[in-house]
Amino acid sequence: MSDDVRTPVDFWFDPTCPWAWITSRWLLEVAKQRPITPCWHVMSLTLLNEGRDDLPERYRSGMQGALEAVRVCVAAEQKYGAPALGRLYTELGTRLHLENAPRQRSTHEAALVAANLDPELAAAASSTEYDGALRASHDDGLGRVGADVGTPVIAVRNVAFFGPVVSPTPRGAAALRLWDGVLALATTDGFFELKRSRTQGPIIG
Repeated sequence: MSDDVRTPVDFWFDPTCPWAWITSRWLLEVAKQRPITPCWHVMSLTLLNEGRDDLPERYRSGMQGALEAVRVCVAAEQKYGAPALGRLYTELGTRLHLENAPRQRSTHEAALVAANLDPELAAAASSTEYDGALRASHDDGLGRVGADVGTPVIAVRNVAFFGPVVSPTPRGAAALRLWDGVLALATTDGFFELKRSRTQGPIIG
């Protein structure tokens, strides 16, 4: 099926979030079986938590590393476009979430090279040059769902929602069952929230 008859599905992510990573792999699984095309955009956990004084110290200390990774993503998108951003997300996520690579320049460079992008874009991690574009993309995603959410944000046609938060990545028929269920809820007029406490951490695989 050609791209011009596929439904675009916008996906906002922070590359350092393991939950967003799992959801992104689920979306790619759905795209193998349904006529949808994922369209990638950045958002930032650092921006999402701006001004919050109630965060644990361990979480606050990780915000700088998260900001650096997403800056590299914005730099790649600005230079090469959204398809390149999707490739870089896969390469970065593989290293950060599957290989537990450190959030540092060598990891960013390796991901850029693997995505066939300029490794010098890793310098964006310590620059504010792309922060305006980052904030614009972040605000675009949040503007569709409200501020009381996290990453990822998904938009399909005129419907947007946070999540789903799921672990491990649903595959095959299970991926489609979740997709259909999520869309059924999201497109129900007046539906806002369905949630339960997490009983396990993210299962990456």
